[in-house]
Amino acid sequence: MVIAATVAHHLQLVYSEAGSWKKAKVLQAQVMDKRKQPFGEEHPDSLRSMTNLAIRTSASYWNQGRQKEAEVLQVQVMEKTKKLLGEDHPNILRSMANLTETYRDQGRWKEAEVLQVQVMEKRKQLLGEDHSNTLRSMASLAAIYRLQGQWKKAEMLEVQVMKGNKAAA
Repeated sequence: MVIAATVAHHLQLVYSEAGSWKKAKVLQAQVMDKRKQPFGEEHPDSLRSMTNLAIRTSASYWNQGRQKEAEVLQVQVMEKTKKLLGEDHPNILRSMANLTETYRDQGRWKEAEVLQVQVMEKRKQLLGEDHSNTLRSMASLAAIYRLQGQWKKAEMLEVQVMKGNKAAA
């Protein structure tokens, strides 16, 4: 059953890349259901499927003007992941970052900022300032600052990201 779910997951990725959002969403929902069956709803594989569905759904719903529905699913995934794996697990940070993008895309920049600051600070604490995920969080926060016209804050973070990327290279 897991192999079938994996094959279906890869097919839904093809549909997504081709812009066939409805087919991708239907297939991803089937994958999520298949992964829930043997493991249960709160198993990490089930949560990963829900996360994938939320991401694909966000893209699909965004094109259809249905961002709120994707947000609801992302919040559910984030809360279940928090409950199962704890606040410091990388998957919860990924869920929070995904939700941040949804808020940003909806023009809810203050909410996006608050959540992205949490993601960035937690990643700094857990991974270090020069880790690629931390730098990605910093760049995302800088983008949110730019959208709000907070140029100095954006500049400060972008400089840190550049320095971090140079150090990693």
